[in-house]
Amino acid sequence: MSHAENIAEDRAPGGARPPSRVRQLAAASIGNAVEWYDWYAYSFLAVYFAEQVFPKGAGNSLVPLLSTFAVFAVGFFMRPVGGLLMGAIADRHGRRTALTLTILLMGGGSLLVALTPTYKATGVLAPLVLVLARLVQGLSVGGEFAASTTFLVESAGPGRRGLFSSFQYVSTTAGQLLASATAALLAALLTEQQMGEWGWRVAFLIGALLSLLGLWIRRGAQETLSDVRGADRPGLFEALRRHPRQSLLICGITAGGTIAYYTWTTYLPTYAQVNAGFDKGEALTVGTLSLIFFALLQPLGGLLSDRIGRKPLLLGFSLGFAVLAVPLLHLVTDTFVSLLLVQCAGMVLLTGYTSVAAAVNAEVFPARVRAAGIGFPYSLTVALFGGTAPYVGTWFKQAGHADLFPWYVAALCLVSFLVYLTLPETSRQELEK
Repeated sequence: MSHAENIAEDRAPGGARPPSRVRQLAAASIGNAVEWYDWYAYSFLAVYFAEQVFPKGAGNSLVPLLSTFAVFAVGFFMRPVGGLLMGAIADRHGRRTALTLTILLMGGGSLLVALTPTYKATGVLAPLVLVLARLVQGLSVGGEFAASTTFLVESAGPGRRGLFSSFQYVSTTAGQLLASATAALLAALLTEQQMGEWGWRVAFLIGALLSLLGLWIRRGAQETLSDVRGADRPGLFEALRRHPRQSLLICGITAGGTIAYYTWTTYLPTYAQVNAGFDKGEALTVGTLSLIFFALLQPLGGLLSDRIGRKPLLLGFSLGFAVLAVPLLHLVTDTFVSLLLVQCAGMVLLTGYTSVAAAVNAEVFPARVRAAGIGFPYSLTVALFGGTAPYVGTWFKQAGHADLFPWYVAALCLVSFLVYLTLPETSRQELEK
């Protein structure tokens, strides 16, 4: 057997021969893409089902849409709970068990959205069902990062943790693009009335079916936690109690990364529309092209981190955004090329964080509490700074201080830069058992 085959067919915990590392990578990545397809489908299709689920306010046609996005926010703040609970399950019962549970929850939540009754037919039951579905999905996606991050990094071969880590955001971006493409295709094939009446449900039914595919792939994956059946299993809050410094470290590592990520991948098209009068349709096209570019960059960043270390990439990302966030956002005009260049330039800098985030987080905690240790502080920080980025940017604009938002992004990236300076280089160290 060749050296390459030896790498691909290492012995698993307990001595069993695992599937190839490609199967391990697929189990985490395809499942994660499905998770994020279901998550993003909600935001892309909200404009179609809002009036089906929520009643209109007196004289205000935006009430249903605002209510729908309020439910979206509720799902975001369930993510820390999911990170804690699913992370604990991953640490107590194994990564594969947690990954199976998260994709079942996401598929169930997607099916529940698809089957949500209309307000006209059931009254207040309709929004209650939607809230329940979004709570389940928030729980799932919060746990997904904790479990899949840990599983990816623990599945990597020697000197390949950065490369495997990068597929966390490759698959996340793939799910986002798939959701966008599905929504666009349905909108092109159906009339506005058909989309509002039943077309939006099709996308969520597709998500539920895709979850079954992800479940099948994950069931064939090999467990990476060596002591799944150990009697001395960690408690729910053990990571926070025994490793408070590492928990705070995860928050510092994530703060700048999450604000930059959600600003450049989600909010920038809206920022261009609101602040530069950019065409809505062209903004979505630019966003799609830049996301494809971003996905292609991730493995390159991961490979580079395996060669030169995680710390140079993190420092380059954070210092780059601290210095360039303000001038880059000020360069956004109403021209296609300006937005594309600004978004792609930010994606290059952002890759210094996204391609290594999973590896860096996993290298902070010992295996015993790795998933829960990552899950809760990471998801909490994302909810506080990443999920609120569009709201904060819009609030600054409404308050007449749109120029302050770029400085807000730069300040958080500077905070993370200071945290990265204190990090030891862990790329060549063995994962702590």
